[in-house]
Amino acid sequence: MKAAPGWYPIFLREMLLFKRKLLRLGYLFSAMVVPIIYLIVFGFGLGSSLRIGGGNYLVFLIPGLVAMSSMNNSYNWVSSALNLNRIYFKTFQVFVQAPIRSSSIMIGEVLAGMIKGLFASVLIIIVGIVASSANFITFPFIVALLINCFLFSNLGVITGMISKSHEDTATYTNFFIMPMAFFSGTFFPVDRMPAVAKYVMYMVPLTHTNILIRKASFDHEGAVSLAVLVLYAAAFFAYGTYLIRNYSE
Repeated sequence: MKAAPGWYPIFLREMLLFKRKLLRLGYLFSAMVVPIIYLIVFGFGLGSSLRIGGGNYLVFLIPGLVAMSSMNNSYNWVSSALNLNRIYFKTFQVFVQAPIRSSSIMIGEVLAGMIKGLFASVLIIIVGIVASSANFITFPFIVALLINCFLFSNLGVITGMISKSHEDTATYTNFFIMPMAFFSGTFFPVDRMPAVAKYVMYMVPLTHTNILIRKASFDHEGAVSLAVLVLYAAAFFAYGTYLIRNYSE
């Protein structure tokens, strides 16, 4: 019988813990409540009086909420869990001492984060389909969602590894994740921002996810955004693997 790959036990452990959380009704509501509040306030409350590119604002908003939700859940789940396992529970040390590669640990953690991010995103997609009659699910939408979950799961590993305490993860979230959620094209196009802020936001990955996730098909702009996301994902994966390989607490 062929042995399971090195990343699988780590992935399976996270999925078993995730399964236990799914049995709690409060988890489902916590994964949906913030995006749904934004959908109600901005989509239904202001959407009737706003037009983006001559189209319905609700149709513009829903893909942005999916991008934001996939970022938040993929990132937060991995960064918080890894930081707690490393500093408080000391279970991460078992992974490092096990006879598996650092890249396998990275893959297991990232795949688990992707599943959690995709789960939260599917909930928002279902709500969006019910709330809007528009067909916003396209091939670029699916590609953008998958790579966004992968990218921010990698970033979650990096944050979980470099944070010195659990409070540090909240600091990184407040300084990097939250501004991206609001200013990277989730609620309004980045082009409407002041020139300096616009150029800064084009340097962050969620902006390119929001560009790609709204495309009906791949064009030059979508291809550029996809290339940027792939580069970010590769760099984050390489750096996260490096941190795990050189872990010495």
